[in-house]
Amino acid sequence: MSMGLFATKPVEPAPHVDAGEPVEGSLRGEATLKRTLTATQLVLLGVGAVIGAGIFVLTGHAAAAHAGPAIILSFVFAGIACAFAGLCYAEFAALLPVSGSAYSYSYATLGEAVAWFIGWNLVLEYLFAASTVAVGWSSYFNSFLATFGLALPPALATAPLNVVDGKLIYTGGLFNLPAVAIVAAVATIGYYGIRQSAFANTIIVTIKVIVILLFVAFSLQYVNPDNWVPFIPENQGQGKFGWDGIFRGASVVFFAYIGFDAVSTAAGEAKNPQRDMPIGILGSLVICTVIYIIVSAVLTGMMPYNLLGTPKPVATALEAYPTLSWLKVLVEIGAIAGLSSVILVMLMGQPRIFFSMAQDGLIPKMFGKVHPKHQTPHVGTIFVGVIAAALAGFLPISFLGDLVSMGTLLAFATVSAGVLVLRYTQPNLNRPFRVPAA
Repeated sequence: MSMGLFATKPVEPAPHVDAGEPVEGSLRGEATLKRTLTATQLVLLGVGAVIGAGIFVLTGHAAAAHAGPAIILSFVFAGIACAFAGLCYAEFAALLPVSGSAYSYSYATLGEAVAWFIGWNLVLEYLFAASTVAVGWSSYFNSFLATFGLALPPALATAPLNVVDGKLIYTGGLFNLPAVAIVAAVATIGYYGIRQSAFANTIIVTIKVIVILLFVAFSLQYVNPDNWVPFIPENQGQGKFGWDGIFRGASVVFFAYIGFDAVSTAAGEAKNPQRDMPIGILGSLVICTVIYIIVSAVLTGMMPYNLLGTPKPVATALEAYPTLSWLKVLVEIGAIAGLSSVILVMLMGQPRIFFSMAQDGLIPKMFGKVHPKHQTPHVGTIFVGVIAAALAGFLPISFLGDLVSMGTLLAFATVSAGVLVLRYTQPNLNRPFRVPAA
C-alpha cells in the first residue's frame, strides 16, 4: 500500500513531435489531444492568464501603502521570484509535454500520493480563480453599463450570500447574472476547441494590451519627474517605504503574476513542446514584467504616490487630468478584457488537469475522454463550467479569493522540489531545457 502511494511514473523525455502528433496517452492507446498551439499562442495564453484587473488596482495600492515610486523595483523583484518558478515549470514542460502541469511533474518525481494532493489542489485553485475573477468581471461590466445608464438591478448582479465577520449572510440578491454569463460563454468556447480558445484569447489580449498602450501613450505628457522624488521614501516601519517596503510591495504584487503556470497545462497541445513551452512560460513572464514596470512608472509619475491608495488608482490618476477623462471608459474595457482572458485560461487549464488524472486512474475515466470532433476534454469542460458558474453566481468574491493564493504557492514549491529531486535521481537525463546553473 505504502509503495503504491509513493510510486512514481518513469521519466523519459518525449520524442520530438510535430503538429497533430500526440504524446500524451498515445502509447497506452488512450484518448489524446491534438497538437495545434504555436509558441506565440502559448505566450499569449500566459499574458492572458497573468494580466487581469490587478494591473489597474495592485500597482496603486502597493505604491501608496508600501514602496512609493520604488514600486517599480517591487515588480522587478516579484518578477525575478516568479522567474525561478517559471524556469522549473519550463524544464518540466519541455521534458514531459503533457497536460497535467504540476500534477504530472509531481507524479514523476514525488509519487502518487503527492500527485493526487497537488492535482486536487490545482483543480480547486483554477476553479476558485475562475469564479473569483468572474465575480470581479461582473463588477467591472456592470460599472461599464452604468456609464450608459444600463446597469443591471442589484438583485441580478449580486450574489445572495456574503461573508461578514466570518459568517455567511443573505444579501437580498438573487444571483450574479453577469458572472454566470461570462463563465458560460468562456466554457462554451473551451468546449469547441483549443484553437478557438487560443483565437479568442488572442483577440482579448490584443484589446487589453492596446488599452494599456493607449493609457501609457496619452499619460506620458502628464508625468512629472518630481513625483518620483524621493524614489525610495524614508522607512516608516511595518513594511512601509524604505527597502522593507519595497520587498513588502513585492509580496503584494507577486500575486499579479499568478497564472503563468497555466501555460503548462497546454503542453499536451503544443506543436513543438520541447522548444515552445519554455518560450511560452518565460516569454509571457518577461512581457508581463515589462508591462507592469512601464504602467507603474507612468502611474506614480502622474500624481504623488500617497494619493494612489484607492480601489481604482488608474481612474483616480485620470480624474486629475480632465483631458484624459475619455480614457476611463477605455480602462474599464481593458479591465473587462483582462479579466475575460484570465477566466478563459483558468477554465482551459482545469479540465486538462482532470484529463491527466483520469488517464492515470485517480478520478473517473469519463474525464479522460476527448470529444471526437472538437478534440477537447469536453466532459471536464462542462463539469468545471457548471461548478464555476454556480460558485460565481452565488458566493462573494471575498470568500472565493481567499482560497486561491495558497494553492498557487504550494504548486510552485512542489514543482521546484521536483526539479531538485530529479537532479539527484536522474542526473544524466537528457533535458530539452534545463534550469541554468542548477
